[in-house]
Amino acid sequence: MAHSRRANDRVHDDLLPESSVLSLEEYLDMQRAIGNEMRFRILNRLVEDGPHSASELRDALEIRSNTLHYHLDELVDVGLVENRKRKEPDSSGLYSYYQASSLGEGILDEGIRQLMAREWDALERYQ
Repeated sequence: MAHSRRANDRVHDDLLPESSVLSLEEYLDMQRAIGNEMRFRILNRLVEDGPHSASELRDALEIRSNTLHYHLDELVDVGLVENRKRKEPDSSGLYSYYQASSLGEGILDEGIRQLMAREWDALERYQ
């Protein structure tokens, strides 16, 4: 078993730069996370509109609180979203808010959005 794991690791050696900050597994975890429509919508909202409290996200996305927190936890766990705490409450009395991380913005812009833009370009070219 150890031999096959080492052989598998060698197969992936050339996929990332030697000094890569993240492992292949971490990149794939991020892709899997935003492969879920609700998590994509949450991340997209945070990138488009900036930081939100959980209650603001819940209202904007019309999602149950427990479902929202499940998806937020997934996004935080893979590093696409950050949960920040204020020292003082905002005007609504909230201390906690969520924002897209730089990795979250990059994955969204350089991944999904780029594919969507190519589709729009193709439609315009061939209509």
